[in-house]
Amino acid sequence: MNMRVFRIAVSVAAVAAGGAALVATGGETRAGAGYAAAQSGTANDVHGGDASYEPTRISKAIELLERDQPIYYTQVNAGGYEEGKALARTWADYITYNMEHSPFDMNALRAFMQGLVDGGPTRSGHRTPAVVAVLPFGGINEQVMWANYWMVEQVLGAGVHGVLLAHARSPEVVRVLVQSARYPHAPEAKGVDEGLRGNGGQGFAAHIWGLTNAEYQRRADAWPLNPEGELLIGLKIEDRHALENAEASTAVPGVGFAEWGPGDMSLSFDVSRGDAPQVLTDARARVLAATKQAGIPFLNRVRADDIEQMIDEGVRIGSNPGAEVADRGRRYTNRRMPW
Repeated sequence: MNMRVFRIAVSVAAVAAGGAALVATGGETRAGAGYAAAQSGTANDVHGGDASYEPTRISKAIELLERDQPIYYTQVNAGGYEEGKALARTWADYITYNMEHSPFDMNALRAFMQGLVDGGPTRSGHRTPAVVAVLPFGGINEQVMWANYWMVEQVLGAGVHGVLLAHARSPEVVRVLVQSARYPHAPEAKGVDEGLRGNGGQGFAAHIWGLTNAEYQRRADAWPLNPEGELLIGLKIEDRHALENAEASTAVPGVGFAEWGPGDMSLSFDVSRGDAPQVLTDARARVLAATKQAGIPFLNRVRADDIEQMIDEGVRIGSNPGAEVADRGRRYTNRRMPW
């Protein structure tokens, strides 16, 4: 299966009719009738899936995305060992560890990852939930990227499963990001130079993933560029400058998902989000279309009153919806993996 091809498997018409039609997609069965089952979820009872399920990947997030199953995250803005241990069995498929507006503290991040290991495994049987770290600098230009690429190596060396770049303004910026996350021996990719990660920093990350150093170095690569890769590289196309290059940036090999960042986009265009201006509607539509063209997941906020619509539209990463809404989405798409 081409992992870069994503399809909307359930038609809006079938959902509206409470249709019984089923569509098989990437090994999972999708059903519009899942809406009714989702109604039963509560904050204290949001467990489902097949109890006999066994993980096939390190990254729970990638394992779901390659089956075209939507994933849902929760976010933390700081935290160490105790916070990680408390989140080890989170309802979320992955955790966004935000360092864009929080301290760049590698000791805390490493402790957080160790807490996840010690508090695990997840209900799905994964060693930890996936963790995607928001980098503490923006992709304003190539000079910024080259000056700060070392932070990508530091963050990945803490054992996280991906990185997210704010204000990703150009494909040139994105190429440096992808290089920064890859090892030199990773499979060659047209349009991206060889990786920049060095030997010697893999030990702690390998421990977090439960692998040998050599196996970690083989598997710590960008998905879906490398179908066996376990790293998600994300972009925030979140200002008017980045928007102009949305199609080219999302098409860079190694990019695993993208979002449109409504808060920063509204600041960039100097408009109020509450007024639902057309410029923001158009920006979202352009980034969504760019992700579909590139064959990568689109990240967007999902709520109780629109989650089915968002899934049908093509949203594959739900922004911090909470346990009940995530439960509803999982039942809607008939997820097999336990949660």
